[in-house]
Amino acid sequence: MRKFSWRAALLGGALALATLSPASATTFTWATANDILGLDPHANNHGVTNAMKSNMYEPLVRREADGSLRPALAERWETPSPTTWRFHLVRGVRFHGGQPFTAADVLYSLDRVRQNDMAYTVASITAARAIDDHTVEFDTRGPNPILLQDLTLFFIMNRAWVEQNNAFAVARAGQAGATNSFVQLNANGTGPFRLVERLADERTVLVPNPDYRERLEHGITRAVFRPVASAPTRVAALLSRELDLMYHVPLQDIPRVQNAPGIRLIQGPTARTIYLAMDVTRPESLEAPGTPNHMRDVRVRRAMYQAIDMETIRRVVLRNSTTAAGLPIAPPVGGFDAEANQRFPFDVEASRRLLAEAGATNFRVALGCPNNRYVNDEAICQSVVAMLQRAGIQARLDAMPFGRFLQRGANREFQFWLLGWTPGNFDITNPGRELLGEGSFNWGGFQDAEMARLLGEIGVESNQARRQELARAYWARFRELVPMIPLHQEPQMFGVRETVADFQMRVSEDLELRGVRMRR
Repeated sequence: MRKFSWRAALLGGALALATLSPASATTFTWATANDILGLDPHANNHGVTNAMKSNMYEPLVRREADGSLRPALAERWETPSPTTWRFHLVRGVRFHGGQPFTAADVLYSLDRVRQNDMAYTVASITAARAIDDHTVEFDTRGPNPILLQDLTLFFIMNRAWVEQNNAFAVARAGQAGATNSFVQLNANGTGPFRLVERLADERTVLVPNPDYRERLEHGITRAVFRPVASAPTRVAALLSRELDLMYHVPLQDIPRVQNAPGIRLIQGPTARTIYLAMDVTRPESLEAPGTPNHMRDVRVRRAMYQAIDMETIRRVVLRNSTTAAGLPIAPPVGGFDAEANQRFPFDVEASRRLLAEAGATNFRVALGCPNNRYVNDEAICQSVVAMLQRAGIQARLDAMPFGRFLQRGANREFQFWLLGWTPGNFDITNPGRELLGEGSFNWGGFQDAEMARLLGEIGVESNQARRQELARAYWARFRELVPMIPLHQEPQMFGVRETVADFQMRVSEDLELRGVRMRR
């Protein structure tokens, strides 16, 4: 198995492999475990979904595979004042439907995105105006040194197209009619690929945008995305040459994929952290109605943390493919602190003492867990449940497909759950807001005034040394309160056929078609 440092891994590598047929050299077919949640660029902050959106829609500023930023629909920008940003838009750009791209589309998209969980991308913007058709200005609540990072997932839609199709309202997956709304099934962006077909849970088909302003040497004439929930089925499809690329490769199938002729395993780290989170606000237990929700007590949360033997999970369940974590952010993310990333020691006896002190000797809890989203997600949850049981907690597993899991989480049907998170802006402020603040993925309702104050200061601090000092204080408070249990930084493992000449891995994981090069 070839391993990379996270920086080296992002560079990708040439796969010097032979072509099977002319058809396979131009049609690129790839699969992962779960489908995207829809095509609406302003809904569903979900990694696979965001990556698919980026093939069709563009932001003002784009994130490259290595995490760096580059101009997209804004060719340049400046800050006339500490709280004013001026963006000069690229001229001559047209949407896939032929409509010209102007400042009016940016302002309209700004209004529309505020309705849903992608609103974090523009949360600091208090006012916006068009200076002319190709210049916009944003006013921010205070100095925002990471506005460009935030904007990388603020996708621009065409105002006329949205209005023509009565599609201003944004619905998340799981809401009534969300999966069948017009903008979940249709797309009209400025990106390098156009939508041909969208059949939920079956396939999404794209073709290159012939009018795209950049020259991309991907060699793709047709791209087909297929969600395949069964890991054995995905592997079989790769080995039988039905797929050009698949991920995640199951850990147990790595030798089989490595030894298969014409197939290569490409592996690297990600910026995604897998963690366990808890409901710390609801007074009553969902699992045992009429009894207290013991997770409101920090001693119980600490006991649950120390009952988990992450080293055994890393070694046995994840086969040494990952790195244990003590923070919900990875090293490439702004605000990471190596000292705070050290996990609390595994100590079952300490867990039992803490549970006894908290009066939680008859503690029952269900662990909500996706079973088709992350590397060995259900197996991790099974191990966690067994470890909690050894500490005296009456834990059980409640596993389900990722789409259903998200619906139930948004409806607050869990009190304890596993989730993975890659900060969309690669900064501490994203999980601080989305997971530990007012964001839509804070399913347990955790709030802390001191952490909120520190995060507010971090969000406007441009001095990097001072910003890191504030981040250390934030993570110290995090470790004191134990609002979640970080587990590990997830690896990414792709099985790639010889039809692919080059594949660029991304620190944010998932796949963008601009990073694929087919062998001609």
